[in-house]
This record gives sequence, C-alpha cells and structure tokens, in this order.
Amino acid sequence: MKSLAGKFIVIDGPDGSGKGTQIDRLAAHIAAEGGACVRAKDPGGTAIGDRIRHVLLGYDLAEMDVRCETLLFMASRAQLVAEVVRPAITAGKTVVCDRFISATCAYQVAAGFPREDVIRLGELAVGATWPDLTLILDVPSEVGFERTGRKPHLVKRGRAEAGQFAMFDGATPDAMERRPIEYHRRVRQIFLELPQFYPGAVRIIDANRPADDVFAAIREALSDAPE
Repeated sequence: MKSLAGKFIVIDGPDGSGKGTQIDRLAAHIAAEGGACVRAKDPGGTAIGDRIRHVLLGYDLAEMDVRCETLLFMASRAQLVAEVVRPAITAGKTVVCDRFISATCAYQVAAGFPREDVIRLGELAVGATWPDLTLILDVPSEVGFERTGRKPHLVKRGRAEAGQFAMFDGATPDAMERRPIEYHRRVRQIFLELPQFYPGAVRIIDANRPADDVFAAIREALSDAPE
C-alpha cells in the first residue's frame, strides 16, 4: 500500500459485514509497516461523544424523532473530529474510523431523513474533514443477520421498527431483532449508492467471502486511492 500517513480512512457497512475484524487487521498492518495508527469509533470516541452515544444506546429510539437522532450523531462527530481526527492527521498519523457520516446516510436516510440534509449537516459538523477514503464492506442483509445471530423477522413497518439500534455494538438483541429485514435491505442499498453522492472517494468491497480475501481487496483499494 502507498503511504497512509496523514490520511483519514473509514470502514463502514451493514451490520454483520465484518468491520471490526478488518479494522483490527488494517491497524495491525499499518503498525507493522512502521506507521502510526489512531483508531476512532462513531458515535463516541471522546468523553463527550460517549455521553451522546449513551443517549443513543440507552433509550428506545422509537420515541426519538429521526431529526433529533441525526443531530445527535452529528454532534458526536463534531467532537470526534475536533478532538481526535484533526490532531492525528496534522501529526501525520493515519486515522482508521469505525463508521462515520456514511452510516447516517444509510441508516437515518432509510428511516426517512433526506440524504441531502445529512450531507449538509455533515458539512456543518466536520467542516472540510471528510474521509480520504471510505470503504463499504458489503454483505446481503440475510448474511449480516446470520453473522450477528439474528433472525430476519418480517414485521410491520413504522418508526418503532426503523430505529438505529442495529448500528451499535452492545445494542439489546430484542431491539435489533425487531428491525424489519426490508429496512436493512434499504440500508444496504443506500450504502451501495454512496459513490454517487458522498463527498470523497468511496469503494465498495465484497465482504461475503473469507476474511483474507476481504483484506486483500481493502489493501488493493488503499493502493489505488487518490492522493
């Protein structure tokens, strides 16, 4: 891979796509090559961001308006960029982040928030600090459900079933299980559409294959990324 010093890399994708495994491998690879890697997570990653994350994790999102939900995510990102991402980039380190605004483009837009408003709010929250490259690990929704141990229930649509819990590690299984499979299919489809409207470079990686093959594709995407 070309030098990733001073680069901001995001790995995102549907639930069960294997983000955690690939982030571990990429961070280890950067370190083995003598680079300095700073890992970040979204939402959270700072003391203030973790408090916002607690609000998003600890309450029934069926009672939260999607606009409030989206603004909370953006508030967490504003703090993450100011406190973690920008200082690391300035110091010549590589930032590898688990999810970012790309996730809100998929999950909140699937819940009914206009995608152009997501981008506009993102610009207010992070300014010019958008990822140099966003890697979307793509898996069919049914595969993601199987990997996370959930059953793809078909349930009635509505705000109560279209919340955000499934984005988070540590979310309660009951809350995740009541997300309809149709919602997750829509989330996946929006992830696949990101290269058409998302600021910065986006690469789609087929993650429905062995982890070694996925990481090889990630390395290739990073090698081909624009300077």
